[in-house]
Amino acid sequence: MNELQGKNILIGVTGGIAAYKVVEVVSRLKKLGAEVRVIMTRAAAEFVAPRTFQEITKNPVAVEMFTGAINFHVEHIALANFADVVLIAPATANFLAKAAHGIADDLLTTTVLATPAPLLVAPSMNTLMLEHPATQKNLEILQSRGVKIIDAEIGLLACGTSGKGRLAEPENICAEIVKFFAPKILEGKKILVTAGGTQEPIDPVRFIGNRSSGKMGYEIAKAAQVHGAEVILISGNATVDAPKNLKFIKVETAEQMRAEVLAEFDSVDAVIMSAAVSDYRVKNVAAQKIKKDNETLTLELVKNPDILKELGQRKKNQLLVGFAAETQNVIEYAKNKIVEKNLDFIVANDVSKEGAGFAVDTNIASIITRAGEIENFTKMPKSELAEEIVLRVAERLSVCKK
Repeated sequence: MNELQGKNILIGVTGGIAAYKVVEVVSRLKKLGAEVRVIMTRAAAEFVAPRTFQEITKNPVAVEMFTGAINFHVEHIALANFADVVLIAPATANFLAKAAHGIADDLLTTTVLATPAPLLVAPSMNTLMLEHPATQKNLEILQSRGVKIIDAEIGLLACGTSGKGRLAEPENICAEIVKFFAPKILEGKKILVTAGGTQEPIDPVRFIGNRSSGKMGYEIAKAAQVHGAEVILISGNATVDAPKNLKFIKVETAEQMRAEVLAEFDSVDAVIMSAAVSDYRVKNVAAQKIKKDNETLTLELVKNPDILKELGQRKKNQLLVGFAAETQNVIEYAKNKIVEKNLDFIVANDVSKEGAGFAVDTNIASIITRAGEIENFTKMPKSELAEEIVLRVAERLSVCKK
């Protein structure tokens, strides 16, 4: 995918140990089609050699203020005018203080002061430094000026302690940049997404579940976020990390998912039900672990509530999107589901096909509308299918036109 084709991104690297992670950030941005230039502080060059960034970007790396000009322009002005967006990663406490108070004493801070481009800042430092009132105040000042802060993450730090201060992962940083450039076709809309598989307990140790990994639903949530929606993600069991900066509700059983979905339903514009909800639950859950005393074990199962059907009966102006994961008669079953559950459209796939089942990064699907229109998609990354689904949601919400 080339989400950043034709975009000019200027990256400022400051003197923190996390500078090495920015090498991957640059690599990812290049693969997304961006033109990338890098400015490094002298301290940053102590952690990563400028040549490393030069080889990846195929552009010279700027470090010193007075090393000549580019295209006969003063260098900090040339770089400032080049950028569609400026990213500082890692952003040290020292840089944050300078940027907050307009200090321009090196090439990077001078360029930041001179650029009209939006600024994204990804802090990284020791927890105590990050939590110091001075640093927090500097972050507040920058945010008040419209600077986007990509929050530091919690984990093991270079100083040997554990806490908040790790540079956001390269994937998350790049996602923020993609989000910045994406058309905000869902701005002002609230989207509810369900994902993952529900688990129905047998006893305190065992449960009935399914093979859902949550990957499809999580990609849909991220795509809706990228396009400006306020997203609520209600998730059963999943094997992937939840996206950042959305309302995340974790559930276990189908009944818990139903309760959370109904609590949010009246406030949303659209619901995308990609969760794999268990059809049945155990009637009598054992209070203690069941011992394997017998050769056979009989469990009495009762039907779970049909959340999607209930939403179809309750909906007013909401858009309702369902999923049909089948192993045979895929289109026929999906069309029936549209009518039975009062859906606007459905995403159907044959999970027995290679590259279309659970726990893989790709899918092969068809989108079927209430009017009977069918769009068939070849095997594609789930992130791309998520984009297609979200675009069609936006169309039907009259936010954008095809």
